[in-house]
Amino acid sequence: MTQTPIPYLFMRGGTSRGPYFRRSDLPEDRGKLAEVLMAVMGAGNPRNIDGLGGGNAVTTKVVMLSVSEEPDVDVDYFFAQVAVEKREVDFKPTCGNMLVGVGPAAIEMGLVAPKGDVTPVRIRAVNTGALVEAEVQTPGGQVRYAGDLAIDGVPGTAAPVALNFMEVTGSQTGAMFPTGNPIDVIDGIEVSLVDVAMPMMIARAVDLGITGHESQEELDAMPALFARFEALRLKAGERMGLGDVTKSVVPKVGLIAAPRAGGHLAARYFMPWTTHPTLAVTGSQCLAACALAPGTVAAGLAVTGASPFEMQIEHPMGMMDVRVKYDTSDGFAFLSAGVTRTARLIARGEVMVPEGIL
Repeated sequence: MTQTPIPYLFMRGGTSRGPYFRRSDLPEDRGKLAEVLMAVMGAGNPRNIDGLGGGNAVTTKVVMLSVSEEPDVDVDYFFAQVAVEKREVDFKPTCGNMLVGVGPAAIEMGLVAPKGDVTPVRIRAVNTGALVEAEVQTPGGQVRYAGDLAIDGVPGTAAPVALNFMEVTGSQTGAMFPTGNPIDVIDGIEVSLVDVAMPMMIARAVDLGITGHESQEELDAMPALFARFEALRLKAGERMGLGDVTKSVVPKVGLIAAPRAGGHLAARYFMPWTTHPTLAVTGSQCLAACALAPGTVAAGLAVTGASPFEMQIEHPMGMMDVRVKYDTSDGFAFLSAGVTRTARLIARGEVMVPEGIL
């Protein structure tokens, strides 16, 4: 018996990277699929030495694509978060950074035909049901990766990929505030439990003993901090109707503070057992919604403006801009969000699955 080859593209999407597959090239059974993805990424080792992973949660992400059967949708985007040191795969969340590469990858795979200088690609996130339209640069019928847009956390510049998110409120729980409250108190700590693009537990950094301006390395060296907010997160998951989230990366954790670098809000985003080096695209939308909604833990910390509004959120490596629209005519309603990021095709070929798995 020999190893089994599976064709793939290896892409950077935003500030994450990983393999992009055709869904049809992988097992349908979730258990078998998880075994394949853990082997591909080298899960269960801090360096992912026997796979494609990079020893960090932002480099152990997997994208699986297929032509959508839904009307007015081009591509179904199925995401998997493979653990680094554990042999686990979480199929519950989505990833907004890897989503940046979906449009280019779909065109490269022949799932979507290029249309003029800019090709719109309508994407359904299988994990959450969210709808997103990507605008991909395709002059001459080819995906263009070179460009002038710089994003914090990625060296150099590249072509812009605009993402417009629709129907982001209540992505997994059905409501922006799943408990009905803009603030809940868990073990004496005020938190906002928010579900916009990604379910999150958001708290003031100072309430957990930090400033909210620490570096990724400083935060990852604080095991007591992680232990404290993990205990809160488990209770938050139950209150949000997500059940036992012990082995799930959802809800994510955001700790916020007043801005210091000219932005509208400072945030540190956790995945949740390590610190994100920058900020997740989905998390940025949830944080922006929390900042704009009245009565949340962001009150008094965030600088806000009238809709439509481009919110700048400070993260460990710079800033992320989030375009938001909201309505306050009858309470608060978060309408839509958008970001512009970059992607790059790094490699294409076949990844080998060890003997005995397939």
